[in-house]
Amino acid sequence: MYEQIRGDILFTILYSAVATMALLTGCYLLFSKANAFATDITPPVRLRRWTGVFLVSIALNHVWYMPLFFLSSSDDILSIELIGGMLDILTVFPLSIAILLVMLQDRRRPLWPICVLTAPIALGMAVCIVKHSSALYPIIYAYVVLLTFGLIIYMVREVRRYGRWLRDNYADLENKEVWQSFVVLAIILLVYVFYEFSDDGPAYPYVMQAVSIVLNCYLLWRVETLSDMSIPATHGHEDLAPHTLADDNDLSQSLCNSIGSMLKQYCEEPQLYLQHDISVAHLAKQIGTNRSYLSKYFALQGITYNAYINGLRIQHFVKLYQETTASHQSTSTKQLAFQSGFRSYSTFNAAFKLNMGMTAGEWMRIAEELESACAGQQCTSES
Repeated sequence: MYEQIRGDILFTILYSAVATMALLTGCYLLFSKANAFATDITPPVRLRRWTGVFLVSIALNHVWYMPLFFLSSSDDILSIELIGGMLDILTVFPLSIAILLVMLQDRRRPLWPICVLTAPIALGMAVCIVKHSSALYPIIYAYVVLLTFGLIIYMVREVRRYGRWLRDNYADLENKEVWQSFVVLAIILLVYVFYEFSDDGPAYPYVMQAVSIVLNCYLLWRVETLSDMSIPATHGHEDLAPHTLADDNDLSQSLCNSIGSMLKQYCEEPQLYLQHDISVAHLAKQIGTNRSYLSKYFALQGITYNAYINGLRIQHFVKLYQETTASHQSTSTKQLAFQSGFRSYSTFNAAFKLNMGMTAGEWMRIAEELESACAGQQCTSES
């Protein structure tokens, strides 16, 4: 008996702490403009607000369930659980979907379908409340599971499309990609769905609180480390130089040649690719053409904008490496990578392997062996 009371007290403290954490984090995201994790990053305001509302809803739902700690009547407990389940369906579930959609910044996806998809669940829960029975729970659960898996399939497609959009528009992908976040949030969402409708076992309440803590911390980190990538809309051809005007539906060969020469003159020769976070829109403005035309140009070349810029950076790295070895200077691969425009060493490694077909370490070993062989042949010929 004593152990049970002690366990109830400990769980009540944990439950209250989780509710307080969610409320404070939600209010921080809604009302504070500070960035506690990365002061040099400006996160999307829209994502910040939706996440704040989501966390506040979790806190309020925790408050709703608190009377369960003091009630003994089975009818009262069932009423609290049924109404609480409906509140979860009307808040936590649709808001979590909204967060996943808002993370994708390539375009504004409509959020009204979320209401349409959750309406049958809300209707089923309302029937359960009126009848004071959980008899419809298996049907509701089956619908929620199907809806969750359908959402995951949809998000897999959209995240892949988003990744292609990133590579078509940005040279540096640090603090921009979201596929890892999607995987984490999808797993957490599945756990929520599973435990929402199967509350058997003593570990259930503790698992739910652990999931809430992980979700709270992860969302706070994700919101504050994701860069805002909203691109201003282009009206007409305002950013076009007179000599680049052409049919929007096609790029003529002369225009392709013109863009190619402008890239060489305004990007490659002045080494514009060494700038951090240079976007395709910025580059188009620098060379005097349209972002849409520039994107089409890269598509016709069979490459992405990201591959073009990182290819130039790899060439710059090779040149720097050859210069430092020729002058017998001491330097590190990481330092040369950063001097070549890369902000992340892991990004450099991936780009190098993609461009050269081998890792930077393997390439440098081969280059050193060739240099030694050439030096040995030179010494032999001199003797």
